[in-house]
Amino acid sequence: CFAAFGWQGYLIVCLYFVAGTLVTKIGRKTKETEGTFERNEGKRTPGSVWGSGLAAIICAIVTLALKGDLATRLRPLFAAGFVASMASKLSDTTASEIGKAYGRTTYLITTMERVPRGTAGAVSLEGTGAGVLASILCSGCALALGLVGVKGFAICTAASFLANQAESFLGATALTKKWQGFLTNDVVNMIQISVA
Repeated sequence: CFAAFGWQGYLIVCLYFVAGTLVTKIGRKTKETEGTFERNEGKRTPGSVWGSGLAAIICAIVTLALKGDLATRLRPLFAAGFVASMASKLSDTTASEIGKAYGRTTYLITTMERVPRGTAGAVSLEGTGAGVLASILCSGCALALGLVGVKGFAICTAASFLANQAESFLGATALTKKWQGFLTNDVVNMIQISVA
């Protein structure tokens, strides 16, 4: 990402890594008690790295491959795609972790049925709100760093929110026993960041 989006892009990746790691640790005792603490104690596996970063990597590779006038015209589009994917992943991580720790009432996104915190596809007001704030933070940093303009900030924030809702829908429908061999959490994350 550094070669494609400079130090500004690198800072966005660092923001995701640091903030995502820290938010995973919030409410750890509650999550451990309820059995919802992140697998591997929050340590990222190669699958989670690919699941969290594939769309951003593709945006960076395409940006590097573009030449001349085409590069000038399309770089802002791929920079926005890069930012949207990172904002979406930070938003998803934040929403999940805050929802698992502090969600008072969680609902399955597909049926609005009340379910326990940590259920795949469950959403809560606390988690969703925290996720939106994380998306605004990430997109806002990209705006302040000059990676996106005001319009790009709004689009990245909105795309992040919509992708997170799509991820919750996939979690509620596809992460069932029928699909578990194929659609792992990492694959669902890859789909989610690609939607953003």
